[in-house]
Amino acid sequence: MVYKWVEVTELKTGSYAIIDEAPCIIKKIDISKTGKHGHAKARIEAVGLIDDKKRIVVKTGHDKLGVPAIEKRRGQVLNFNNNAANLMDIENYETIEVEVPEELKSSLSEGSQVEYWNVEGVNIIKRSV
Repeated sequence: MVYKWVEVTELKTGSYAIIDEAPCIIKKIDISKTGKHGHAKARIEAVGLIDDKKRIVVKTGHDKLGVPAIEKRRGQVLNFNNNAANLMDIENYETIEVEVPEELKSSLSEGSQVEYWNVEGVNIIKRSV
């Protein structure tokens, strides 16, 4: 689900875009000047939000990229094991199961609060609150 479309030249470092059918955060963008008969080119380096893969693409300046729909929410950890946690959303009390990132496993415990993102229908724990 794409939230909106933007031209490549409008993107900035730190913005989000869908690259190779994966929602990504842009780490670096280099835009070249237009040539005698051509268009400006943009070299985009991005990292996937879900899979943490690095992606590098070159697009023309007038191409359009989709911006993913990202919903930032807070939840409370109800149950926690090595790889997954059951979260209860603080606003609507819905319970979901989310995979826990390796860097957050030591800081999570039952009853702690986390910020999680719903990115294109996939829930990701981003940080402990």
